[in-house]
Amino acid sequence: MNDNTTAARPPVAGFWVAFRFWLKLGFISFGGPAGQIAIMHTELVERRRWISERRFLHALNYCMLLPGPEAQQLATYIGWLMHRTWGGLIAGALFVLPSLFILVALSWVYLAHGQQPLVAGLFYGLKPAVTALVVHAAYRIGSRALKNRWLWGIAAAAFLAIFALDAPFPLIVLGAAFIGHVGGRHAPQVFALGGGHGAAKPGYGPALIDDDTPTPAHARFSRSRLARVLAIGTGLWAAAMAGLVLTHGLSGALTQMGWFFTKAALLTFGGAYAVLPYVYQGAVEQHQWLTGAQMIDGLALGETTPGPLIMVVAFVGFVGGWTQQLFGPDAAFLAGAVAACVVTFFTFLPSFIFILAGGPVIESTHGQLKFTAPLTAITAAVVGVILNLAVFFAWHVLWPRGFAGQFDWLSALIALGAGIALFRFKLAVLPLLAVCAGLGFKLALLGLIPAR
Repeated sequence: MNDNTTAARPPVAGFWVAFRFWLKLGFISFGGPAGQIAIMHTELVERRRWISERRFLHALNYCMLLPGPEAQQLATYIGWLMHRTWGGLIAGALFVLPSLFILVALSWVYLAHGQQPLVAGLFYGLKPAVTALVVHAAYRIGSRALKNRWLWGIAAAAFLAIFALDAPFPLIVLGAAFIGHVGGRHAPQVFALGGGHGAAKPGYGPALIDDDTPTPAHARFSRSRLARVLAIGTGLWAAAMAGLVLTHGLSGALTQMGWFFTKAALLTFGGAYAVLPYVYQGAVEQHQWLTGAQMIDGLALGETTPGPLIMVVAFVGFVGGWTQQLFGPDAAFLAGAVAACVVTFFTFLPSFIFILAGGPVIESTHGQLKFTAPLTAITAAVVGVILNLAVFFAWHVLWPRGFAGQFDWLSALIALGAGIALFRFKLAVLPLLAVCAGLGFKLALLGLIPAR
């Protein structure tokens, strides 16, 4: 590791150099939010030194506070900080587009051939692995965020609120933020944890955007710029929604998808694992665009592709467009692909607005506890919500016909093995999913998969 006092500052990274990196990142960003953030930290902070660790963590803390996928928002933020608005748009879009194209193809395979026994076997093995991954995500975030008994208490209260009381997730986030705001003033030592990501570790060498680098002109706050960004962002949303209303009507499936996923983008915090219960409630129970079993299958597909896990919404859109036969029975693929694109647009548009509008404000708040303390409390609450999601998945995977039905011992054994591989042997996500899918395939060959 280089010494800060002797290492030379890295060469300036031009727009097209950054473009190639963001394109590469879109294809290698596996491992969920934690894995994607780790890749960006390794590449941008340690290896390329485009941004210092403190500036990286400061941007990450803001992205964690926002609704939406924090890894994609972090890429957008850094791209914007380096190369203005176009840099942010390119970084954020390339983080998503490879995953969208891959998921459209996999969703077609799933719907066209998913009933074949061997394909069903692959998903049978993936589902318990996904359950183990969600449990591991709760542990991974909790081990960083829950540094004292007060934060443990917030996590436990969030779990009970959503599990036992069915409290809305936005209400839980607001409650946690209020506790963090008050606690930051009266017990700063409890909440001064940088959002659960620890303190910055100096030693990588000087960065292009270093701790003491002045804020560039485009990143300074301006009321006129804020108004312009908000006007363009809301104008794009309104134009897209008006187009759907004119072509499909207010009650059309695409219009309802646009409206629902706009709400999901604005009202859900804590990344993909936290948003999934809300998406399940709306897409499965309210609109019935897909079934609960298909939702879990979609998450399994999302885990196997690069990009943010929230891209499972593209699967939801594809299945909804396909099953609703939006363009007739002979154009099922086209309907699914269009619905996936519509859902992706409305899910990610708010993220770009949040970064481009709020970035200049955040650039003026380095190291201020009044901004980081609410984030620390929110991060603790998210741990409880993710644990609730793990319970939700375990119930659907281990008791596929409900508690009155038979317990699925084979799924339980696969989930247990996946958990041991994650916790004890630190197995990476893709090898784990490959092994579990292979087990499901083998069980299907042997005819051992129970009927669902």
